[in-house]
Amino acid sequence: MPTLRRIRPHPAQVIVLGDLMLDVVLAPAHPLRLGTDVPGRVTIHQGGSAANTARWLAWLGTRTQLVCAVGRDAPGRALVAAVRSDGVTVRAIHPGTTRTGRIGVVVTAGGERSFVADRAAADRLASSDLRPGWFASVDLLHLPVYSLLGEPLGLAGRAAVALARAAGALISLDLASVGPLLADGQDAARGRIREVAPDLLLATATELRAISGTGTHADERALALAPIVVVKRGADGVSVLARGGSPARFDVATRPIAAIDTTGAGDAFDAGFIAEWLASRAVGRSPTVGLRRAAVAGNRIATRQISVPRRELRLV
Repeated sequence: MPTLRRIRPHPAQVIVLGDLMLDVVLAPAHPLRLGTDVPGRVTIHQGGSAANTARWLAWLGTRTQLVCAVGRDAPGRALVAAVRSDGVTVRAIHPGTTRTGRIGVVVTAGGERSFVADRAAADRLASSDLRPGWFASVDLLHLPVYSLLGEPLGLAGRAAVALARAAGALISLDLASVGPLLADGQDAARGRIREVAPDLLLATATELRAISGTGTHADERALALAPIVVVKRGADGVSVLARGGSPARFDVATRPIAAIDTTGAGDAFDAGFIAEWLASRAVGRSPTVGLRRAAVAGNRIATRQISVPRRELRLV
């Protein structure tokens, strides 16, 4: 593995590879009832874990590229325009006649969500679509775990890791969703993570338990997958695990707020954490101080994401 370059102070450069999709959000005013309808609100938004993180990174001043695949259709054009308007350089591939991916999001009281995913073009990004020049000066490649699953997207994700490593970049990986991650079993999921060998692993407590289990040695099993593991606990804050750290584990509390919709909160957290982590590395802060600052920054951006209504997308 090549020696990692020292990150330049300003601005950091990040590539995010993965999904840019249409979110169709259903927010019923009352509990759903089988065989009939209930009042509520249906809205359309820019979605996709990768795109959400890329937009927040750009908003925080990071030079950000999003590598993705969308259809040659009105949703694809609108999505690319929306992300570009936030300062992201979008490397959008258009795979044949496949339509832009979309996700049905059902939001329940308290902001919790359930998803129906129709990934379509999002899964059609291929390794042959990648250009080495995109990675030449990048400090970090960020992947949601979706970008390691399925074909050809999974091959493209692994090819991007190789290109990033060759350029001396760091790798961050978000476990994103338990269901797709464990579709082929726990051993296969761990194998995918080990193959990537991320420098930074981000996960919810539920996702991490699904991979590393519980009990006395759960932290050690988690740290066997990455030298830094960040556990997102929602209103209960964040836990950070670090190999060789002093302490090896610490918690950062958050101030609970009333959530309008928690969609994208984890992606926003990733952006805040990554931006501050890279900045702390650039100025030479101690690892523990840098990680604490990054956790606070991640929580701040996640709070911003869930405390205001999402911007609706206009399809033209």
